[in-house]
Amino acid sequence: MEAFSALLDRLSLTPQRNAKIALLTEYFGNAPDPDRGYALAAITGDLDIPSVKPAMLRALIADRYDEALFAMSYDYVGDLAETIALVWPARPGANRAPDLSEIVETLQASTRADGPAHVERWLDALGATQRWALLKLVTGGLRIGVSARLAKTALSAFGDVDVQHVEEIWHGIDPPYESLFAWLEGDQDKPEPGDLALFRPVMLATALEEKALKDRLDPSDYAAEWKWDGVRVQAVCENGYKRLYSRTGDEISGTFPDVLAGLDFHGAIDGELLVRRKDGSVAPFGELQQRLNRKTVSKKQMTDRPAFIRAYDLLTLEGEDWRKKPFAERRQRLEKMIETHEGGDRLDISPLVPFETWEELAKHRADPPAPEIEGVMLKRWDSVYQPGRPKGPWFKWKQDPYLIDAVLLYAQRGHGKRSSFYSDYTFGVWREGENGGDELVPVGKAYFGFTDEELKQIDRFVRDNTIDRFGPVRAVKADKENGLVLEIAFEGLNRSARHKSGVAMRFPRIHRLRWDKPAAEADRLETLEAMLPD
Repeated sequence: MEAFSALLDRLSLTPQRNAKIALLTEYFGNAPDPDRGYALAAITGDLDIPSVKPAMLRALIADRYDEALFAMSYDYVGDLAETIALVWPARPGANRAPDLSEIVETLQASTRADGPAHVERWLDALGATQRWALLKLVTGGLRIGVSARLAKTALSAFGDVDVQHVEEIWHGIDPPYESLFAWLEGDQDKPEPGDLALFRPVMLATALEEKALKDRLDPSDYAAEWKWDGVRVQAVCENGYKRLYSRTGDEISGTFPDVLAGLDFHGAIDGELLVRRKDGSVAPFGELQQRLNRKTVSKKQMTDRPAFIRAYDLLTLEGEDWRKKPFAERRQRLEKMIETHEGGDRLDISPLVPFETWEELAKHRADPPAPEIEGVMLKRWDSVYQPGRPKGPWFKWKQDPYLIDAVLLYAQRGHGKRSSFYSDYTFGVWREGENGGDELVPVGKAYFGFTDEELKQIDRFVRDNTIDRFGPVRAVKADKENGLVLEIAFEGLNRSARHKSGVAMRFPRIHRLRWDKPAAEADRLETLEAMLPD
């Protein structure tokens, strides 16, 4: 447990990507089995410990610590696990510190009734940093700045193999991954996960600068297709198995059984997951969002919001790997496959955008045939399907973001290296109040888009202008005479019955701070409503 806690602590304080990879590879080389496998599962989000929940941890600290004092401590620290770890009053004579594998295997075999007792015993036996790591482990919220993709990249560095090979077998192996580490260390052959409709690493595009478009690229070298506002997915149907994956390789099959049921091919395709309206057109992203991240999906949800895949590319078909063939050939074969597909309306193809000059394509981009289109994708006709984000073969040329001026309303402490700063912001715009006069109504939240120096400036404003507190959240002065105006950039807008304003933003972020603008001159809700799709 000591090595695992030291790893998490160092990762949380290390911002550089390569440095994080170095820390992970060092840990993988020194930690024994099965500890390193359980650590890997925790970092990638594949470790399930159902016997302990945050509410149980709150109950544990309530028995050991003054409730009001803990509330003040939590407000300052902003992270439940870190707060409990720091204030936990350990009892003398506690048992020895457990190994990581002992903790995981004990809790996985425990019920919700006896799980907290084990955690309490271990908290007594561990130091503050190890207590923090234990609590992060059991709640699943590590927040150390390491994605599953980065962890797999570290595995590839550790074993000196291409990360593509790690990703291809990932979904066919289970924690604690002993066969994976044996292969990476050269002690046995590459694990054979079997024919289970496995994920293939995804090819990504780079953002396109308009100057590069005109100066360096020949339009005849590229195909263009619409970039739809949905969720990038990979659908795999092989040897009797059907699976649906996100672009990061997370399986989402259980959330979209209706889509899988309508797929009738033997292979793997790359595409966009969307929801179809009754008239056959694509519904706004908000409709798809209603179906995302659900463990179960009702028949009514599937009926009201029928999902489908708009295919972009062909990876395999009938046992043949098409990824090394040029895009022109893959596209032609994909079109033929879609034409003969007998699964109904759960699968169609993203149409190509005809153009001869960049000026012609720019006009198409500026006036797409549907509001659910974010821009255009450019793909070299001769490009192979290469995992990762190679520079040159594929570009995404998105529409310019929407911009509004909003007023900061609430701020909450961040996590990890931001736990001492108010870095998560709720902002609002003006509307006519029920009793006359104007009032501010929340329209979104943002926690990125600013520099470290700007973060310090906003944090200072929040502390100097707090008018109320709600646990870890502070309300700040926000009226016609007082307030901080934030210029917010976002990709789109949807109607939303769950929000007081009636609208929900897509990918909001802070574009710049408007210290120069009075709060009274921020935008109004009517401005956002005019942006809503018909």
